[in-house]
Amino acid sequence: MLCKSVKSKPLKILNNEEVDVLARTIWGEARGEQLSGMEAVASCVMNRVAKSQARGGHWWGNNVVDVCKKPYQFSCWNKDDPNLTKMLEVNEEDKVFASAKRIAKRALRGSLADSTNGATHYHAAQILPWWAKGRTPIAGIGRHKFYKNIG
Repeated sequence: MLCKSVKSKPLKILNNEEVDVLARTIWGEARGEQLSGMEAVASCVMNRVAKSQARGGHWWGNNVVDVCKKPYQFSCWNKDDPNLTKMLEVNEEDKVFASAKRIAKRALRGSLADSTNGATHYHAAQILPWWAKGRTPIAGIGRHKFYKNIG
């Protein structure tokens, strides 16, 4: 029996800085979540990147590094965040960070399904930030609520 060869798509060459920053963002924001919660944070970042690029450089930035490190967007990068040092020092010996890195690679390659339905914002379920007041979340994943069409 002969098998037909299937042409596979070449893997996208990943930017190491983007992988690292996205993985640290996932770890910093959702390390206490199941994989689905970590994937949702990655999707939210990627949705912001896509929305920014579509708008020709929306204020979030044009790439993953700019979006993640935009001041006061992802609290894990805030200078006053008590976990910032931990996040900057974590490495792949930490199993959760190793998972975050795998998720980041999938997200950057475009092979991560978006369970957030296009969300660009989220917050921990136990708080209600000013920007979420009066708005209905489009998804609740783990201990986070997700929104789109904010700003």
